[in-house]
This record gives sequence, structure tokens and C-alpha cells, in this order.
Amino acid sequence: MAGCLIAVLAVLSPRLALFLIWVFTPYVTRAFHGGWFWPLMGFIFLPFTTIAYSLAFIPGVGVTGTRWAWVFLGAVVDILWHSGGVFGARKGYSD
Repeated sequence: MAGCLIAVLAVLSPRLALFLIWVFTPYVTRAFHGGWFWPLMGFIFLPFTTIAYSLAFIPGVGVTGTRWAWVFLGAVVDILWHSGGVFGARKGYSD
């Protein structure tokens, strides 16, 4: 149930979802080995990729095999998310 709630929240507000995952679960801390710089950069620039990496990471193993597909999908969603705003803004400026 909590996973579905986070997924819906990530679609609506990825930064809020990442913040809640970072504060209330150990996933982000484990994935980034307790560091704060890279998760913060992910929070600012690539929230979907950071969420995917944090959830795909296996302690002691890392991200392997098909789990990289989830990280790649997160990166694609981030790119589409950011480019969608650019194209939406361009429509408003057409005369």
C-alpha cells in the first residue's frame, strides 16, 4: 500500500515523494552511502532518476542487471518531464 502511495505521489510531485522517501525510509541513505550531496543534486535536477536508483539499489550488491532499466526509465522520465515544460512554454509564445 505504501509503495502505491509513493508511486502516485511521485507522478504528482516527484520532489515531495523523494523527500518523503529520504526522510522516512533508509533507501536513499543506503543507495548513496550516507552522503547528502548526490541525493541533493538528484532532488534538484533529476528526482525520478534518484527515486529509481534509490529503490533499485541492493545493499552489498549495488544496481545490477535489469534494475538498470528502472534507473534508465527514471532518466527518460526526467528528460521528458523537463522538456515538456519547455515545449509547453513555447506554445504560449507563438504569435
